[in-house]
Amino acid sequence: MADVSRETSVEVEPDVAAHFFGERLPLARRFAASLAAHGEERGLIGPLELPRLWSRHIINCAAVAPLFSGRVGDVGSGAGLPGLVLAIARPDVEWVLIETMERRVAWLTEQAADLELDNVEVLRTRAEEWNRGPSLDAVTARAVSALRTLIPITAPLVRDGGELILLKGANAASEIDAAEKQIRRFRLSHVRVETVGDSLLPEPTRILRATVR
Repeated sequence: MADVSRETSVEVEPDVAAHFFGERLPLARRFAASLAAHGEERGLIGPLELPRLWSRHIINCAAVAPLFSGRVGDVGSGAGLPGLVLAIARPDVEWVLIETMERRVAWLTEQAADLELDNVEVLRTRAEEWNRGPSLDAVTARAVSALRTLIPITAPLVRDGGELILLKGANAASEIDAAEKQIRRFRLSHVRVETVGDSLLPEPTRILRATVR
């Protein structure tokens, strides 16, 4: 189990991190250390997040890494949760980190360079202004907005047969009901809530998953 360092108030790396990152664990450690050292001052995370930095954020994101392939967009990438974490865990997947705020774009760019993540492209734009057509194999997002708002800005980026794989909280199922009109409009199918990491995590990661047609 993870615990908290009394000196730094930063959560100690949990043993399960090795399962999710494998030989890439040193990169995950470097990213976690950078986020702990600079995340609050740069407005990326709040001070209350340090005692749960690994379990609530990094591991929560890494748990979904096996679900992706091809070229994937992360809308509203922010601190790099989940985009940078997933790029570390899955170097075989290409990641487009889509972010509008200049200071967050600077952080993402710096981290991608420092960690030598050659599978990352940082794009400063709004998802609504995406001009590359439905070209991505999947789109993800975490803590951005409700599903009814997310669908119109994420589904148009995904190719026919691609997926939305969105990290969500406990109200994910109710978000599906509230987004009924958007689901029909953007022709989503197999819309469902799934959990990953059930056997490894105290609280599994919850995702909202749908196929784009």
